[in-house]
Amino acid sequence: MATMHPDELAGRLAAGLLSFPVTHFDDDLAVDEERYRAHLDWQAGYDVAGLFAAGGTGEGFSLTPAEIDRVVRIAVDEVGGRVPVLAPATGGTAAAVAQARAAEAAGADGLLLLPPYLTEASQEGLAAHVDAVCAATGLGVIAYSRANAVLEDVTVARIAEHNPNLIGLKDGVGDIERMTRTYARLGERLIYIGGLPTAETFALPLLQLGVSTYSSALFNFLPGFALRFFAAVRAQDRPEVYRLLNEFVLPYTGIRDRRKGYAVSIVKAGLSAVGRDGGRVRPPLTDLTPAERDELAALIEKVAPVATAA
Repeated sequence: MATMHPDELAGRLAAGLLSFPVTHFDDDLAVDEERYRAHLDWQAGYDVAGLFAAGGTGEGFSLTPAEIDRVVRIAVDEVGGRVPVLAPATGGTAAAVAQARAAEAAGADGLLLLPPYLTEASQEGLAAHVDAVCAATGLGVIAYSRANAVLEDVTVARIAEHNPNLIGLKDGVGDIERMTRTYARLGERLIYIGGLPTAETFALPLLQLGVSTYSSALFNFLPGFALRFFAAVRAQDRPEVYRLLNEFVLPYTGIRDRRKGYAVSIVKAGLSAVGRDGGRVRPPLTDLTPAERDELAALIEKVAPVATAA
């Protein structure tokens, strides 16, 4: 049984900032439970609306199914009851269904349904994929529209009609017309989550399209700054949003964009820069160079007093 009703989960997530915690690895690149628990506990101490275990920033793509189950169970055990914990469902339909059932058995509050692995699919096929996962669980499901699983507005409407536990759409594309069509067709039937890399960059304009929240990678290592930015977005305080963009977010993305995969690597480097030891990424990702880590640390130092303010 789901620990939180899908409607309750939707309300919680829509009202606050979301985070995808990194997954910590030891020197042999095995899951480091002690450091991961400490990170979850630290994250849950801030006003975060939901934690997505083993997601993209958590390198879920590099974890085995057994490791995903373990990471989800650790998260539920460490912060369940304090903060909603959402688990991933990945791969083909059979694998995603199995992960959905495992997540419910582990006590997760919800599910993020990621694109099927590798293959391209028609809208009918993607709808059948979402249908199968929603039917397999009582958990609230958020469909992630990106890459090889971009959902058109008519498809979203169809799957929402047939699946009461489909609670949200996470947009990883940033297509204004598609998002406008989707919101115009469904309105508040779903919650809409910004899912582009370093979502702060797009948060203010997407708010106008009905995207009320987003997943903040920055929350992993600068939770105070991330919450301050989110508050400015929700208040539609344009001067403050653009001040913070220029002060930190845009220079940060300049480092992130130097190499593919750095959207995750830079987050772990950020954790190390604030003294919390993010550790290494697993292949096929690569870590920042020492010079880039120094550059990031200097950038963080400029906003650290703001980030740690109450």
